[in-house]
This record gives sequence, structure tokens and C-alpha cells, in this order.
Amino acid sequence: MVAAIQTERPADSRPVCRFCGAGLTHTFVDLGMSPLCESYIEARQLNSMERFYPLHVRVCHECLLVQIEEYVAAEDIYSDYAYFSSYSDSWVEHARRYVQAVTRRLGLGSGSLVMEIASNDGYLLQHFVALGIPCRGIEPAANIARVAEERGIPTTVRFFGCDAAAELAREFGKPDLLLGNNVLAHVPDLNDFVGGMKRLLGPAGVITLEFPHLQRLMAENQFDTIYHEHFSYLSLGAVERIFAHHGLRLFDVEELGTHGGSLRIYACHAQDARKQDTGEVARIRAGERAFGLDSLKGYEGFERRVRDTKNKLLRFLIEARESGKTVAGYGAPGKGNTLLNYCGIRTDYLDYTVDRSPHKQGRYTPGTHIPILPPERIRETRPDYVLILPWNLKQEITRSMAYIREWGGRFVVPIPAVEVLP
Repeated sequence: MVAAIQTERPADSRPVCRFCGAGLTHTFVDLGMSPLCESYIEARQLNSMERFYPLHVRVCHECLLVQIEEYVAAEDIYSDYAYFSSYSDSWVEHARRYVQAVTRRLGLGSGSLVMEIASNDGYLLQHFVALGIPCRGIEPAANIARVAEERGIPTTVRFFGCDAAAELAREFGKPDLLLGNNVLAHVPDLNDFVGGMKRLLGPAGVITLEFPHLQRLMAENQFDTIYHEHFSYLSLGAVERIFAHHGLRLFDVEELGTHGGSLRIYACHAQDARKQDTGEVARIRAGERAFGLDSLKGYEGFERRVRDTKNKLLRFLIEARESGKTVAGYGAPGKGNTLLNYCGIRTDYLDYTVDRSPHKQGRYTPGTHIPILPPERIRETRPDYVLILPWNLKQEITRSMAYIREWGGRFVVPIPAVEVLP
């Protein structure tokens, strides 16, 4: 167990663990220099300087938390953000199924209170609203929060932590369900964030959090999910240690297929004996131990596999170009920008990419300056290959874009290894 929490950076300026404060000396993977993955470029900015930051991921030898340094303050990243969750139909449907299941499991109703941290544009809370269950979103990006408010979802524009938790509890009360999807990895100050959840949660309340599972990231070579907006890469063991330190207990966990493989944890106050342990936490913890996540040795070798994937993707694109084939991209997700920058893929290999979000259309990918166009451009130009950058949504995309087969077009996914789909 971690004896003490320290957040001060030592005098020699070495990076320190954002949970336990130990010096970080062990590299997990170094992806070189990259811009912020959601900093899409407008045409007038194409000849201006861009800021690049290291994507050097380390693992703490004390608590085994995998993490990158906070090169850019979260306030600078998320105050005006370009990611709107509702543009993924499958993600909205995932949220709807969760709301139905958790409402039944916890017996939520009109007398309950639900709060979501990083509620985005209301993609999830809209389903609670439809059921008549009171809810409140907590969202740091004012531009996104406005969209949620327009949908009738009450939203507080605020970064979450202990201070925000105290204010929310005073103003709105303590929730029966406190949830957050894909937010824990985005938090630079884990202790303030988890401590805030402890402070805000109702006495008999439940926390659910979803986050990409580090074990799946490693097993399936999902290195493109590493970017500056993701400060931590989470195993169940690491999360369990962090929660225990703040007086919270994990009593259940589910394995999900979202984002290449995620976990959904269920937590309560440590002293809440009414929440019975399902045994799933012990099962997944044992699986992580068998995978090697309980020792530094288990984290070795990942960087070599990442380099192999880069070489294979570049080889495919070079051969496609040399044979006269055209390649376009589908999607402009954050993970795609890590892939493009690490591999050095620009318009010499990828003519353009398309995205459903009008907030990205007409802009260019950060660092690589690939134009982002509406999806209709695929039908107009009839590329030979379509490289799916949000590979976790490949089923949704191949269904919606099935018409590329009319001219013999084929889909390509880059992760876990380059594959031309039949």
C-alpha cells in the first residue's frame, strides 16, 4: 500500500507520480513529440507555429500507475473542447443501455439524484431525463455544456475536485449515483478528483466509472490511445489502490467492449456494508496479476511492439502509393492524431480524412495538417482504401460506409495490426 501522498516535484525536477509522489524513472513507451490531439487547425493557422509536447509514458515503480506528465494544464485543454459524444451513434446507444441497467439495479426514480462528471453534451443524462429521474451534469467545457443545456439537461460548468464537490453538495445535495465515463484518465490531480467523489457521494450512494483498461491497451497494442489529454493509463489494481486511499471500496466491475476494451467499476463508501462484493473485482485483479501488471517486468516490451506496428503501417501506405492506389481516412479522433504524428503520416500518404462532426469539418489535423472534410467526400472521390482512424468504431463505420464496395474500395484498420478488411 502507498504510505503517503506527495505531489510536490523534487528539486532535481524529475517527474513524480501523480498519486504516490515517487520519482518516475521507468519508461513504458516514448512516442516522441506530438501536439495536443484535439487542437484542430484552421486554414489561417496552417503557416503558424504549433506547440509539440513529449508523449513519454512512464510507470511508477511504487504504485505501478502508468502516466504522462502534465505538460499543459487541464483548464487549457478542456475549457473549449472539440469532442461531442453524441456524434457517435454506438456510444449514445451504449449510454442508453447503461442508464436502463443501472436504473433497475439501484432502483432509481423520481426521488433520486444522478450526477455525471464530464457530462459532455448530455449524450447520457438525456436518458435519465427521459425517465423522469433528476440529474445534473458537471462539464468543464462551456461550449459543450451549452449544447446540453439546450437539450434540457441542467449542467454546471466546472472542473471537478474537492472544492467543486463541496459546493455542489451544498447547492444540489448528494447524489445516489455519481458517474463518469472516460474522465478518470483525463484528470491530472487524481487525489483531488477521487477525494472530491468521496466528499460528494451520498451516504448510501454508488459511483460508476468507465475507463479504458490498461491490460487491453497492452495486449492489443492500442498505443494510439495515448495522448496528452490522457494523463493516466489505468489498471484495476491501480484504481483500487487510489480509491482505497480515499475511503472508497470497489465492490463490482464489468468488462466492456467500448474504446478497445474498458472497465466499469462500481464503488461505495468503504464503511457501507450493504454493498456486497460480487467477486468480479478479485477475478479481474487475478487476471491482471497473471498478465504481469503487478511488477515492473510486466510492462517491458510494449515499446518494441509499437515500433513494429508503425513500420508495418508505413510499409502498407508506401506500397499503396507506389502502386497508384488512393487512400483516404475516416474520422478525426484524438487517437488518430497520435497515430498520424507518431508515424509521420501526412498528405503524402493520406489525401484527406472525413468526420461527421461539423466542429472539425473544414479544419486540419494537428501536426500533420491533413484536411478534415464531410463524409460525402468519400463517395465523390472513390478512394481505393479508407483508413479507419477510430478503429474502436469500425463496425459502425463499415456499416454506414458500406457503399465503398460499389467501386471496389476496401477498409483498413491500423490497430492492433494493419489489416485490410475483406
